[in-house]
Amino acid sequence: MLGLFKLLMLLFWWLVVANLLMPLVWPFRAWVNLAGAAMLGLHLLEILAFKGRLLGRSHPGLDRLQILLLGIFHIQSLPPPLPRR
Repeated sequence: MLGLFKLLMLLFWWLVVANLLMPLVWPFRAWVNLAGAAMLGLHLLEILAFKGRLLGRSHPGLDRLQILLLGIFHIQSLPPPLPRR
């Protein structure tokens, strides 16, 4: 099920990029741009909120990129953090 949500998120980003290259008719153009900007802002906040969870990962930069694209759907696929002693 998580894979389906990731696919839908990638389709959303495809729509945003396609709208930038070939704008939709008004008012859909503005709505898609607004939704894309809001989603980008939300995913940037998720990167900041979960940066501690990425510290022990082998490729934290790749994880940040995937969070930027997929958001919470990538965070849910990460293993739980190890408890600190």
